Amino acid sequence: MLRRGGTRSSARETLGGLLRGQLANYEKNVNRAIHKYNAYRKAASVISKYPNKIKSGSEAKKLDGVGTKIAEKIDEFLSTGKLRKIEKIRQDDTSSSINLLTRVSDLRKNENKLNHHQRIGLKYFKDFEKRIPRKEMLEMQDVVLSEVKKVDPAYIATGLSPFLILCAVFIL
Repeated sequence: MLRRGGTRSSARETLGGLLRGQLANYEKNVNRAIHKYNAYRKAASVISKYPNKIKSGSEAKKLDGVGTKIAEKIDEFLSTGKLRKIEKIRQDDTSSSINLLTRVSDLRKNENKLNHHQRIGLKYFKDFEKRIPRKEMLEMQDVVLSEVKKVDPAYIATGLSPFLILCAVFIL
């Protein structure tokens, strides 16, 4: 977190980076709390631009954009060198997975290391996230169900509710 012998600006940058990076991303990606995400980003920006070394949360609270809760986190960070919330975030599998998946754009830098299927997934990633209109899904369901009947009339196929799965149940 905070390097030994760091300069005043590096301490501000570390504090700002902590708020802007891990805490803000956690609130945005895991908790879906955009207001907290924005608050962390604003506080990080103000702290990074502050000309002096921040010595306490109460000093930071005087800055526009730093509230009571963020000031408490700053106090904790300045006294211990770490934050309990960040330690909790790092241990949370859901948070780690979501943060990994939200960095898909970073994969483009290493695209040459991806296999064929991963490249296709990356190429059509935005398309996979788009909603398919219900009318179109019903048409696809009809096609799949009729094809299943052509294979063997004894097969029973059903389209499941949110159209996530088209399931075939085989009868012997």
